[in-house]
Amino acid sequence: MERTTAQAPGTARPTAPHAPDAERLRRWRMVLGADSADSTGCTLKGQDAAMDGALNALYGGGAGKKPGGGRGAGGRSAGLGASAPSVARWLGDIRTYFPSSVVQVMQRDAIDRLGLAALLLEPEMLEAVEADVHLVGTLLSLNKAMPETTKETARAVVRKVVEDLEKRLESRTRATLTGALDRSARISRPRHRDIDWNRTIRANLKNYLPVPGPAGAGGAGGTGAPAGAGGAGRAEGRGTIVPERLIGYGRASRSAKKDVVLCIDQSGSMAASVVYASVFGAVLASMRTLSTRLVVFDTAVVDLTDRLDDPVDVLFGTQLGGGTDINRALAYCQSKITRPADTVFVLISDLYEGGIRDEMLKRVAAMKASGVQFMTLLALSDEGAPAYDHEHAAALGALGAPAFACTPDLFPDVMAAAIEKRPLPIPDKETQQ
Repeated sequence: MERTTAQAPGTARPTAPHAPDAERLRRWRMVLGADSADSTGCTLKGQDAAMDGALNALYGGGAGKKPGGGRGAGGRSAGLGASAPSVARWLGDIRTYFPSSVVQVMQRDAIDRLGLAALLLEPEMLEAVEADVHLVGTLLSLNKAMPETTKETARAVVRKVVEDLEKRLESRTRATLTGALDRSARISRPRHRDIDWNRTIRANLKNYLPVPGPAGAGGAGGTGAPAGAGGAGRAEGRGTIVPERLIGYGRASRSAKKDVVLCIDQSGSMAASVVYASVFGAVLASMRTLSTRLVVFDTAVVDLTDRLDDPVDVLFGTQLGGGTDINRALAYCQSKITRPADTVFVLISDLYEGGIRDEMLKRVAAMKASGVQFMTLLALSDEGAPAYDHEHAAALGALGAPAFACTPDLFPDVMAAAIEKRPLPIPDKETQQ
């Protein structure tokens, strides 16, 4: 705000701020809210007033009270009213005034700050919301309390999000992992059409033989030289490579080349990771060169492998919340591993273990010793740095089983590296410590 200066007698004082000042005041008024911005002297009109009302309902001074709260003796309070229709109108307003990414944040805040989760059990509410991964997580946490009249609507919301994720993630996952599986299946006696010529030539460069050039080229019976050994050599003759060792791609087989185990912590804090992991599990299960097992756990263990053909069924088979027993989940999964040298094990957990810590670490060490490629994803989501048990993450890192957060876009590259037994492309190695 600009300071007002004294003016000479007879000089007219401006009655309204100039256009740039008016815009600045309008923005401050929108940022500060009604009660906190009285000193701006700015009155909002039209769409600005409607936007301010939608924001004030959620982020007013009393935010955090349950719906139906009104003004109390202490001043302004937030609230959307106790009825679903008033909330549905508010949802419609914010979708009118704000972009989709902002709408999703405001919906999430409304659920957390105003206790609107219960209203999501009503079909008309679900039809009004902007569907995203976080909303799916909320619906899954309410699954057991959801009435039958709402479940079909909820499944439709979840299916829309899942289908959008599959479109985004499936093609790149398939392309990346198919290439990794081909490269990991090198064979030493390939058929002609299966020969990897680039790798075969590199492996046999030591077997280069010069071919005598034509008479008079470089002297009588002149000898050629390898390409690149000087201009004369390139002009005078050529050589050949004797392929003593052939390297080829493995032929497509109906049997799986690799086994993948996705072991997912379904505690409430892992909601977004559960959604992404379920989608990836369905994509991996559709690749015949992979044998995929998907297991979810809290204090109990549930094998959802038989539902992998439909990730929506997988998600509704989870129950977000509850305790955590990683050791029990690892014990179950370990009992299902039949080809340890060809198994990639992905534990998706924040590592807050409620079971037996030492036994958990012993199981990981045993799997690593048998040849299993083991990694822990502290989060599989687009969110920021996750909260996790640093001591357990460091202990796993010391066993050669890295623990790190991973975005959905990076997951195919991480899996490809694990399949090929290359170093994992860990975004920030400090997260292992």
